[in-house]
This record gives sequence, structure tokens and C-alpha cells, in this order.
Amino acid sequence: MRRRELLGVVGTATVGSLAGCTGLFETRSVRAPPLPENRPNAVYMPTHIEGMEMAGMQSNGSYKCALTYTYPHRFWLVTGSRRKKVDIKSNDSVHLMPVVWETETGIVPPDINPQVQITQDGESVAQLAPWPMLSQPMGFHFGDNVQLGGNGTYQVEVSIGSPSTRRTGSLENNQGQATFSFEFDFQQSALEEIMYRDIPSDTEGTKGAVDPMGMEMMPSTQVPTETDLPGTVRGSATSGDAKFVVTTLTDATPFGGSEDERYLAISPRTPYNRYMLPLMSLSGTLNRGDDAVYDDILQSTIDPELGYHYGAVVDSVESGDELTITVDSPPQTARHEGYETAFFEMDEMTVSL
Repeated sequence: MRRRELLGVVGTATVGSLAGCTGLFETRSVRAPPLPENRPNAVYMPTHIEGMEMAGMQSNGSYKCALTYTYPHRFWLVTGSRRKKVDIKSNDSVHLMPVVWETETGIVPPDINPQVQITQDGESVAQLAPWPMLSQPMGFHFGDNVQLGGNGTYQVEVSIGSPSTRRTGSLENNQGQATFSFEFDFQQSALEEIMYRDIPSDTEGTKGAVDPMGMEMMPSTQVPTETDLPGTVRGSATSGDAKFVVTTLTDATPFGGSEDERYLAISPRTPYNRYMLPLMSLSGTLNRGDDAVYDDILQSTIDPELGYHYGAVVDSVESGDELTITVDSPPQTARHEGYETAFFEMDEMTVSL
């Protein structure tokens, strides 16, 4: 019978405080308990939550990188609108997560595709390209399960490539190409001390989400609240359980336009935790009466104030205009439990501006 250990879910805490809860499981199977039946096509409460540990932090140029890890995870890969479950293998050692962010803004860019090389005593142990992922406690990150050779010290090199997403403002010249080196002392006994908590059976599988973990030394991947978005917030719409907030800026110069043009920005986020939803394909049609003022793609962009968003330069925006947002491709990120059923069936949305 599956063991229940906790009557509540985790709230905010530091990375360090998420370790130290021992004796909550006996076998690897407990770390992947049966999935809830009748999961909704929406964000739902998972069966359990886990903490994580940090193996080190390094800086290089305009970026910082923290090497973090936790228990091996099951997760779901996403290709188009299809998902494929990745189960925990018997020889998986850890779920390794290199967290890279831009030092000035704290933004975690989803487009730098870190590459990881693990060696021990000069011998190759593993090479991997971690998946872009969504997790309820952690938000967006890169991660993958890794097979190590048991207890010992490993050398881990994390390299990031050039960005593929447009950057604006002070981030415009932040072009990536950085390498970070770590020594990772892996001990199975230390891994087993990382926090593991069960979600009560009457809560798991219901709509909702666990709280983000507090990470004092690392940034969050939450996007700005509606009140903190720059410009004039015009409204919002929901599709596939994701919320899309629309704002307009009066000067489009930082986005390739002119000061006489307007910038139309769409900021998608997860419900409950307000995490960014990157790697989508969006298009938009701005209608003024019977005329289409704009009808084209919405370009993914990373801006210091808007964060990760999708936008377009338009000639003007007037009260009464209608913006239709079409999700041509849902977020192409792998999903941890609680997100794998959401953000797929995303209907067209119309927002009156």
C-alpha cells in the first residue's frame, strides 16, 4: 500500500531548508507513486513534491549558473501536441538541473540550450543536453535524469550556446557562449536526505498547484504580475488553462519600431504560480472594425521589464480594437507531474482592447 506521510503541501522555503526530511520512503518506486485517476486537462495537484540540492554556483560574463539536483523524476516530453512519458530507469542516479540566468535581470532564458559533460578522473561518465521543462515547485528549467557511477567526485562542465530568441533593451548584446565548471561530490546518503513529501490522496489530482519553492540564491521564472507589466494592460484571456495578458507600449523603438508606433505584448503564464510559458508559436490579428490592422506572427522576445513574452510592432492601438490570439504550437517544453495534461488544447482567444 502506498504510504502517506504528510497532511499539507510545501510552501516557500530556501533551497537548503528543502533538505533533511529523511525516512519518507524505502524504495525507488515510492518516488513515482501511481498517477491520480481522471486527471483533468488542466494544471492539477501532483502526487508528491521533492526538494533539491545545489552542487555549486559559478559566474561567467553576463551569466550565472547553479548546478542543482534531486531524485530521478518521471516526466513527459512534448513534440507538437503529442507527449511521451519518460519513466525512471533502475540505474538513474539523479535528476540534474543546470540553472542559467542573466545576471543583470535574473531572467532564466529558455533558449540557451545548456550542454553538460560529466567526467571522473579524466574518464567520460555522461554527456547530455538537458530538456527544457516545467515543474510546479521550480517553474521553467533544464533537466534530465543522469546515470552516475556511484558515490564519488565528478567534474561537471556546463556550456551554453548563442540565444535564438530576440533580446531587447540592456539584454540586446547578451549573446551567450559561456562555460561553467563544477565539482560534484555525489553521495547516495546525501541524496536520500533531500525532502520528499506526499500530497494527501483527497487533494492529488484536483485542479491547483503546489507553491513555488523559495530559492534565495537563484531567481524565479515567474513573469511580472499584471500590475507590474509596463505599458497599458488591455485585458487578458485564458486558453488551455494558461492565461494570456495583453499590454501595449507607446514607444516601439526598443522593439524595432519607431516612437510613433506601438508595441503589442502578450505575456502568457501558468495559473496559480505565474510561471512563464516559453517555446510556443503564437500569431495575432488586430482588428479595427472590418479591417485587420495587423495579421502575422507574435515574436518571442526577452525584455528586461516584460520578461519572456510574445509581441509585435503595430501602427496604432485604439479603444475598441479586438486582438485575436492563435496558439499555432503549444509550449514545447517537457512537463513534470501536474503540468503534463495542461497547455495542449488551446483555443483561439479574442481580447477587446
